[in-house]
Amino acid sequence: MQALHQPLATPSPELLTQCRCCLSEDLYCFLPLGLHSPANMFIRPDQADQPQPTFPLDAQVCLGCGLVQVADQIPAGFFEHYLYVPSGAETMHTHFAGLAAALEKRAQGGLIVDVGCNDGLMLAAAKAQGSRTLGIDPAENIAAMARDRGIEVFNDYFTPATARFVAMRYGRAEVISTTNTFNHIGDLHAFMEAVATLLTEQGTFVIEVPWGLKILEGNQFDNIYHEHVSELSLLSIRKLVEHFDMDVVDVERLPVHGGSMRVYIRRVACGERPSAEVGAMLAEEEAAGMTARQTWQAFAERVAEIRTTLLKMIDDARSEGLTVAGYGAPAKGNTLLTYFGIGPDRVSFLVDRNPLKQNMLAPGSGIPVKSPDAIQTERPDILLVLAWNFLDEILEQQRDFAARGGKFIVPLPQPRLI
Repeated sequence: MQALHQPLATPSPELLTQCRCCLSEDLYCFLPLGLHSPANMFIRPDQADQPQPTFPLDAQVCLGCGLVQVADQIPAGFFEHYLYVPSGAETMHTHFAGLAAALEKRAQGGLIVDVGCNDGLMLAAAKAQGSRTLGIDPAENIAAMARDRGIEVFNDYFTPATARFVAMRYGRAEVISTTNTFNHIGDLHAFMEAVATLLTEQGTFVIEVPWGLKILEGNQFDNIYHEHVSELSLLSIRKLVEHFDMDVVDVERLPVHGGSMRVYIRRVACGERPSAEVGAMLAEEEAAGMTARQTWQAFAERVAEIRTTLLKMIDDARSEGLTVAGYGAPAKGNTLLTYFGIGPDRVSFLVDRNPLKQNMLAPGSGIPVKSPDAIQTERPDILLVLAWNFLDEILEQQRDFAARGGKFIVPLPQPRLI
């Protein structure tokens, strides 16, 4: 398995020298994470002895707006066959039904375009309530899943040229949404140009992403990986959209993914004034010091302490003859496993409900991924919860495991045994 940790000769990524949102050059690299394989590039067992592509993963913060971004851009084309689907988590079914209702309230019968529609879970909920929908997604395998749900999908990256074509073919969108996709976009200004092209003059652009403040407070360094090129603050979004004569008019706090935000954006010419919640959340970011260098120095120090504590917990358990497995094979888990140096010698296997990941090896660590049935057949003593953002759902699913004495290690915000 050692080959999984050896870098393949890959082109050096372009290093960012300015903020993706506000374009400031006042950047601080606070967490150099080393070489990582793309976090969703799972490996077939017959490829285990082949070197895997790796790239530097360095996190920098913009001291002008609080955006955390991956400094290193990997070559284009790595994400056209994608393995994450939201349908595997029951939590997301309920969540996306609520989002669909919120979007229709804004759309009022107009076209809803979801950029990064993935397997169509949210648009299927929107279509079921009578909304007009269109998905846009570059991943061919995932777009096919959405079409199986009866969702029309335009299979391409969302660029200004795509937006012009879609506007001519389908008409302009009353609502454009993007859920956990905006943080995957390398060129946010080109993306916003596409939004401005496709959105009606009175339309609403809705972004749903993890909130950077919760990432800071929860020590959620594992949200940083090559596909997640940005961890957004509300201030960073506001400064970005100002370049396109738009403003943040409302925002909602969401519990999903460790603490997210749903941001509503409209053209300034619409005349909708920002809600009180916008001001409140911006004030919270300022109070937390999201644009202060020392804030992120302290964050990096906490991550180092978490690594020491977690490795000791796992090593102590194994020295007592206990078997440790992992629950979930999310992309974020691969950041944690790789950075902390956790491989099959510490965590015997991972389980994940996503069949696309089963019978594969986790990138970087080489840990095998199995069906959750393996918890019953192989009977590990401890589950390291890598998909900690779905902890409540996992605990409910694994009541039998807990009943027979099984324990859970939750790594963040601080490692704990439950």
